[in-house]
Amino acid sequence: MKEETQLIAAGRPHSRPAHPVNHPVERASTFLFPTYDDFLEGAKSITYGRLGTRNHRALEEAVNILEGGFETRLAPSGLAAVNMAIIAFCEAGDHLLVTDSVYDPVRKFCDRFLNRFGVTTTYYDPQMGEEISTLMTPRTKAIVAESPGSLTFEIQDLPALAKAARAGGAKLIVDNTYGAGHFLKPLSLGAHVSIQAGTKYLAGHSDCLIGTISSADEATAKAVFSALLQLGSNVSADDAYLALRGVRTLAVRMARHQETGLKLAKWLAKRPEVDTVLHPALKTCPGHAIWKRDFTGASGLFSVILKPVPLPALKAYFNALKLFGIGFSWGGFESLCVHARPEMSRTAEPWQEEGPTIRFHAGLEDADDLISDLDRAFAAMNAAKG
Repeated sequence: MKEETQLIAAGRPHSRPAHPVNHPVERASTFLFPTYDDFLEGAKSITYGRLGTRNHRALEEAVNILEGGFETRLAPSGLAAVNMAIIAFCEAGDHLLVTDSVYDPVRKFCDRFLNRFGVTTTYYDPQMGEEISTLMTPRTKAIVAESPGSLTFEIQDLPALAKAARAGGAKLIVDNTYGAGHFLKPLSLGAHVSIQAGTKYLAGHSDCLIGTISSADEATAKAVFSALLQLGSNVSADDAYLALRGVRTLAVRMARHQETGLKLAKWLAKRPEVDTVLHPALKTCPGHAIWKRDFTGASGLFSVILKPVPLPALKAYFNALKLFGIGFSWGGFESLCVHARPEMSRTAEPWQEEGPTIRFHAGLEDADDLISDLDRAFAAMNAAKG
């Protein structure tokens, strides 16, 4: 079956008289078994709420098909998924290589938490490919990539990173939230682990928090599950249900996000107020050739770098928006716009753009209505310049 069909069929209730289309939500801590033998058999699958219910197993099955993995497990959020995957492979005294474009809370986890236990981190230029082998040490246990970076949109050469990781006995962990498992398959490119903040495109409605961790092989999967188990990770059945409901429409939503995002990006590229558009599908974006090789599409997330503008005028721009919400996260049905500040966290390659970086998420509204909203915001910005 094609992926679009698999996402509809995966994790559905088994055929029986009058069965529901979807698994009902199972809120449970304790599961009971009628006999001792049933208890022993149940221990192989579902025994306790923290280890998952049928809602969790159904979502894991669907995402695992999407990612092409050996096994998928759930985490309470995208951040938890990344951090727990890192913990699965690190011990005191180990070393990590992390992309300089990484999600900032992951950077804080490395610098403020792992560092307390003697795990050191080196941040690398996200456009570095096979040269990353020069940064590896005998204690390097993982390379943490994010392709593209969710603020600055550099595309990483995942096959080259995977080759270096395997040669050095390390794991390649990839944040695949942008591609949603639909437009990018990191495991097929050599990654050991593909992670998503299912909060975003998988769920698609901005109403739950969840993360997914897909492993390429059995040994990797065992290490990930052990970390989740020992840290007491738990995902509510309600959030698993909501995420699985979102997965059913992932393919059609991603197509619309891509269409609208590209239309907005091309319109913004012609605006006199815009210096640079950072959209992986545009030839001007860093890593476009790699994007074209490894991705099958682009999501609705991208950034623009404005020409220098006074802060009051920038505030006027945001305050004039009616359809674009001002807020963090992305991947939902609603369009968003936020002032990104990559200069505050980059260390390997300092961000030196003069104008402000504005990140957009193209939602499911009509593209022309969104353009009108942006046009009105630019008018307000220009009026505030005086």
